[in-house]
Amino acid sequence: MFKCDYKKLRLSFNEFHDVKANDMPEYGEFCLLELKDRRHTAGKWYPNDYRNKKSVSGHFGRGTADTVDIGEVSKWHSLDRYDLTECLEDEEVNYINLGPEKEDIHSFLIKNFKSLKEKKYPKEEQYCLLILSSGKLAAGRWDLFSKEKGGTFIYASALACYSMEEVWAWSPLSSDEFFEAEEELERERKKEKKLNQNPSCDPDLFKYGTNINVYYEKALEKLKKEYPWATVTQMKKRTPYVIAPLHGKYVFGQDNGTFMGSKIIDEWTGGSTADEFIDYLCEYTKESVKNSDPEVKFRLGTDASVYLKIAFDNVKKNYRWFDKRIAEKTCHYAIRQVDGDLEFVKWYKDDKDLTVLDCSSAERFIEIVEYDYQEEALRANPVVAVYAVPFGRVEIHGWYLEKYVFSKLRTGDYKVTVQAGDRVTGGTRDFFITPYCFEAKTYEEFLDRYLEIVPGSSFGLFKEDLLLNNELKEFLGY
Repeated sequence: MFKCDYKKLRLSFNEFHDVKANDMPEYGEFCLLELKDRRHTAGKWYPNDYRNKKSVSGHFGRGTADTVDIGEVSKWHSLDRYDLTECLEDEEVNYINLGPEKEDIHSFLIKNFKSLKEKKYPKEEQYCLLILSSGKLAAGRWDLFSKEKGGTFIYASALACYSMEEVWAWSPLSSDEFFEAEEELERERKKEKKLNQNPSCDPDLFKYGTNINVYYEKALEKLKKEYPWATVTQMKKRTPYVIAPLHGKYVFGQDNGTFMGSKIIDEWTGGSTADEFIDYLCEYTKESVKNSDPEVKFRLGTDASVYLKIAFDNVKKNYRWFDKRIAEKTCHYAIRQVDGDLEFVKWYKDDKDLTVLDCSSAERFIEIVEYDYQEEALRANPVVAVYAVPFGRVEIHGWYLEKYVFSKLRTGDYKVTVQAGDRVTGGTRDFFITPYCFEAKTYEEFLDRYLEIVPGSSFGLFKEDLLLNNELKEFLGY
């Protein structure tokens, strides 16, 4: 690593260029910028016409949605054209000129460098000049993603960044709107924290104290009159309410986690008394309680094997190769006590954590198991041949069809894979083509049955798109 003492190091930038035609950076060149208001920042040069090197129309990019328009810039100074390695390897060096220093030249001096290795970090959103471990110069905006993992310097779009290991030393550049906004948020966080140290308590709103469970219990007493099986656990299946300090006072609200260092509490504002909140809590949780009737939910008893056998037999009707060996590769299922209530649960083979299934009826639990069994059955049946259906531009509810592939399985059965997406995301889904479809005497009749499974209105291709495809017809055995 470099021998130079970064604490004493000063860099003098002496080769500034005015913003004018025939004297602009190369496309994508990273530059130190002096703005017309005398602040200093940096960015990558993106001319509006990348083919025109004379163009003074464009912007400097600093990150996603983080740009400086050329109209704000007075002068630019290249960062890409320098390598300080040789200088930094000399322990006696404490001043580096970037370009010749003259009396009449425009210069900018930067000092007060710090090292991340000594746990000296910028403030969140602070834009900094960087000396990289490679000896090159750069710049970036500090993004702290967790105290345990440290942070990164974002310098271009799509969150392109320099890691902590890539940065030898850093020094802050001028403040900007992003940093100022973060500083204002930090002031608000500190103010909120101070207000909430000794929150006030409205005696009418918190007539029964500040333990939220007391209010749930009182709401439960009312719900039990209509739903004798009701429990607090059932009530809390819907996003639960808490009592929390907000703006210096206790409130009823929902805890939506933390965003940018601040606790997000969605305050209940539907009334001004404790009894009004209890009535609201009854109404808010009623649907969850109603859907937890044990006589409906566990209509077939509390032995999970009864439900699993029904699901197994249902899947076996169409997935003829399905057997117990394949079923055992899926999740494990049971009926267990969870927070005092019986629940349908599942867990993966090597996972000790139980997942509570949101099932209001025995039939719904069986459906969930069937779906898992079907997925595992398809995984256990290898593909031996495929036919990709040709298609042009197909739009499906704002998504575009990307793949429509029929596959023949080892057992002689078939499935189809449909994939669609947009510029940001996408999805893929497999559909098993049931034996019932192949009981059709003609290809046209087959399509009528097949399109009940993969309807054209949902997945892009209709009967008329498939009917005249003789290659597909032959692939399917017609």
